[in-house]
Amino acid sequence: MSGLETYLPEIWAAIIAFAVLIYVVLDGFDLGVGILFPFLGNDDNRTRAMNSIAPVWDGNETWLVMGGGGLLAVFPLAYGVILNALYVPLVVMLLALAFRGVAFEFRGKTRRWKPLWDKAFFGGSLIATLAQGAVLGGLLQGPAVTGRSFSGGPMDWLTWFSAGTALALVAGYVMLGAAWIVLKTSDDLYDRARRIGERALIATLGFIGLASLATPFLNPDYFQRWFAWPGILLSALVPILLLGAGLSYWRAIRRDRGLIAYLSGISIFVLSFAGLGLSIFPYIVPMSITIREASTPASSQLFILVGAVIFLPIILAYTAYAYWVFRGKTSEHEHHY
Repeated sequence: MSGLETYLPEIWAAIIAFAVLIYVVLDGFDLGVGILFPFLGNDDNRTRAMNSIAPVWDGNETWLVMGGGGLLAVFPLAYGVILNALYVPLVVMLLALAFRGVAFEFRGKTRRWKPLWDKAFFGGSLIATLAQGAVLGGLLQGPAVTGRSFSGGPMDWLTWFSAGTALALVAGYVMLGAAWIVLKTSDDLYDRARRIGERALIATLGFIGLASLATPFLNPDYFQRWFAWPGILLSALVPILLLGAGLSYWRAIRRDRGLIAYLSGISIFVLSFAGLGLSIFPYIVPMSITIREASTPASSQLFILVGAVIFLPIILAYTAYAYWVFRGKTSEHEHHY
């Protein structure tokens, strides 16, 4: 094997992890805006908040497709186990995202039923976020695997820990959504978002702290990875960096520096993601199936990698271009898209 072929499983694991992370930080803020809908005051505020995400929200979900598709193509064994173990929350998430998309489109086409679609947009955003958090918690708990197949029950994922991660993700997405609204709007809507963002930050850091205390006790391997050398270095460094990112968010959102607040919120997610990576690497199904055990032959991975090398920069480029074109504050007088 060549040097590249030797590390193909790790390369692909990094690409999929990158896609999932980008999805979380991009689609996270527009899901957060949806969760904030009932707390934005009047209809004009809700319309302005929705207009601020209209140009980018559906493009953000490209990364979810890429992450799921990459997992199926390169790690089919892991895909099968994870899908079977987390079938219920995954289906709920997809249905909620679809329902949310319908509400997004229909809200701008009606006056009589607008309150109904407002509730649908909020409900779809909240349920999708809760389901994503439950998926995270269920995966970290480690699905039951016998041989090469999932051997647990359909509701094994539903525990106090997955409920906690679901609530944590809601708080985190609201934190990102509030920063986005501060970045894109002004006046009363800005003030509301700023106050909510401060509370969401406190809740997010609190949930991260609780999850950090609980995760090492889910599995002895987690405890070993966090508190043995050299993992203890990252375990000590991440909380310090998280507090720094939290302080940066707090200061920025109070000073109308929405971009800095949003980037600080992203930093909180990236640091949390790094902690998850420390916990499970080199496993793709925690403590059951490693990246190399789940991977397809090197020839298949290399063939797909060629496509990824071509299309990943294109996706990054048009995503960045879309955000650049629609930069700046959303106009108070723009009520349609």
